Amino acid sequence: MPTHRRSPPTLHKLPAFFQAFRVIALIGLATLIHPTPALAGEPQQATEASRPKIGLVLGGGGARGSAHVGVLKVLEELRIPIDYIAGNSMGAIVGGLYAEGMSPDQIEHELKTIDWDDVFSDAPPRPDRSFRRKRDDDTYAVQARLGFSEGRVKFPFAIVQGQKFDLELSRLTLPAAHVSDFDKLPIPFHAVATDIETGRAVVLKSGDLALTIRASMAVPGAFAPVEIDGKLLVDGLVSNNVPVDVARAMGADIVIVVDVGSGLYKRDDIKGVLDVVAQLTNILSDRNVAQQLATLKPTDILIRPELGKMSAGDFNNAGFGIKKGEEAALEMLPTLRHLSVDAATYQRYLAHRGVRAGPPVIDFVRLDNQSNIGDETILSNITLKPGQPLDTTVLEAEISRIYGMDVFETVRYEVVEEDGRTGVILHAKEKAWGPNYLQFGLELSSNFEGLSSYNLGVLYTRTAINSRNGELRFGAQFGQDASISGEWYQPIDAASNYFFDIGATARRQVFNAYVGDDLSAEYNIYYTGFDLAAGRVFGAWGEGRIGYRMAFGHTDVLVGAPTLNDYDFRLGQFYGRLGVDTLDNVSFPTRGNRGRLELITAQESLGSDTNYNQGLLTYVHAYSWGPNNVVGGFSLNVTQDDDAPLESQFCMGGFLHLSGYQPCQLIGQDSGLLNAVYYRRIANMTLLKAYIGGSVEYGNVWQERDDVSFSNGMFNGSLFVGADTPVGPVYVGAGFGEGGHYSGFLYLGSPF
Repeated sequence: MPTHRRSPPTLHKLPAFFQAFRVIALIGLATLIHPTPALAGEPQQATEASRPKIGLVLGGGGARGSAHVGVLKVLEELRIPIDYIAGNSMGAIVGGLYAEGMSPDQIEHELKTIDWDDVFSDAPPRPDRSFRRKRDDDTYAVQARLGFSEGRVKFPFAIVQGQKFDLELSRLTLPAAHVSDFDKLPIPFHAVATDIETGRAVVLKSGDLALTIRASMAVPGAFAPVEIDGKLLVDGLVSNNVPVDVARAMGADIVIVVDVGSGLYKRDDIKGVLDVVAQLTNILSDRNVAQQLATLKPTDILIRPELGKMSAGDFNNAGFGIKKGEEAALEMLPTLRHLSVDAATYQRYLAHRGVRAGPPVIDFVRLDNQSNIGDETILSNITLKPGQPLDTTVLEAEISRIYGMDVFETVRYEVVEEDGRTGVILHAKEKAWGPNYLQFGLELSSNFEGLSSYNLGVLYTRTAINSRNGELRFGAQFGQDASISGEWYQPIDAASNYFFDIGATARRQVFNAYVGDDLSAEYNIYYTGFDLAAGRVFGAWGEGRIGYRMAFGHTDVLVGAPTLNDYDFRLGQFYGRLGVDTLDNVSFPTRGNRGRLELITAQESLGSDTNYNQGLLTYVHAYSWGPNNVVGGFSLNVTQDDDAPLESQFCMGGFLHLSGYQPCQLIGQDSGLLNAVYYRRIANMTLLKAYIGGSVEYGNVWQERDDVSFSNGMFNGSLFVGADTPVGPVYVGAGFGEGGHYSGFLYLGSPF
């Protein structure tokens, strides 16, 4: 029996969470694993005349398990029929898909075309997030969102809850959705997982095939555990990573075992804490693997692909793994050939494995609602009706919108057969670490010449205060601009289309007054306001609202020679606003649109000091090709009769808003801007994406309506490098304007 030296995987290709977190949670299981000697007998040739029952054992190993597909391709070329399949982790994915009837070529296509980086991220596409959640991106860009209750912070079970992964598995296993007994699949199939409570292996023989595979791949710390039949299950890595005994129990006379484990590190390869933790994982896995391989008989066949330094997280390199699997199986050709059958027998075998054609027609839709949100509110997003064929693309998009409500840990679907009827069950599970959340935001700007500002924001949100998904929020901001705010947002109808919104804000804002290019004074503007609004939500893409705003405040000179006197003010306004947002990323968008139209009337009869009317219009559109991106946009803000007080006037200046000027250096009754921004992605890492780019801008600010003219504008531009980071977008560069205006900048925050 050939043996192969297995090199340890490298960590540089592994997703940041995958290696470190998968193992930390396993340390506590170490005492549950009992070492046994590693021994595997040399397989002997099997005779075709006896037609022994052949079991295929596919071990776990993350992305290294792509080698299983290469082995399957060789087995089919040799016309070797498989009677039973037992698999763990990636072996459960490949084994389950093959057992349901997919060919090796089909599985290869899926492994190569799935966007694994996206699948292993729970975040819904930004266009699918609720319009309300999109608004948070401007102020609270830090990606981490903490749950808390009873005075302590609460964390999820793992980095990834599996939302997108669950949907992907449901799509892949749809042809077998009508089969709940895995022994009745075209090839009987059993998967292995670990009971996180006891550390014992659990053999999964029935149920939802997608959920079963998901449980077998739930690497502790990386993927959330899966509850099946009252047991909390994780990856079978530490209990039975190569389940030879499971295939034997199914009835296999001969087992073909594919072991894709990475083996133990050499001393020179252990260079840091992650290597130490990874080595512990390998030790735990190797113990149970050795125990299983020690049971191999001379007639059994062991295949160990030489995967070198391919890591468990290198899913984007599936082609390499498949090739190595083929090569390893071909090395065993003399032994495997004895298990071949004649062409006619194999064709009958393949015919039995045929995949059920076409999507099922659905007879009923049912909701398993494990949340405080009303059933009607959830189901209002689902268009699937009895009598319709299941369209997984549409259903996944609708589930993504439900998940975008930001209430649920997972929302998945299950296709079931009940009394001869085919139905879809939606499982909506509320976040275990909610419904109280803390979110953070950071804003920073500097011109490298002494003018800088910073603001830190903290937001508390209490979701699902009632069945209509009402929400309470309290925010605070600290820094140059300080504020506190509170809000009650309440959908009115079951579909959450209509709402009312009550809010209050108290803030202090620093305003810089310029004379030409010289900073002449700094003001504090103190503002206390109340807002009452009602409106309608348009799917996830837009919102319209009308409201009344009342506020009062005053200004104080902070430093410098005042160009204006201190004064008190009162505001009383009616407003109407329409917002649209389909950008895929608010920091560095590649596609989508964002716009706002707002009309404001302030009247003495409404409580305002003065009468004035304003209109505000902004719009941006993003387009990309390859790593290249262009964002174009405009803004137009006007005041009727040019009589708005200082606190209600429009300002311009800063990054992408006439970049050659300081932030809000220009202020007036009216403003206009056209800009086009180009940036190219130069780095694409898991936690950081970097860009280089520039902008062209044209606009101005005017005090008199008679001065407003397209020809009365100024060209500006910028060059910058930027990065999309876990704490928000960061931009460093320089802005240029007509007349020799120049401004260097460091900016952390959203400019769009």
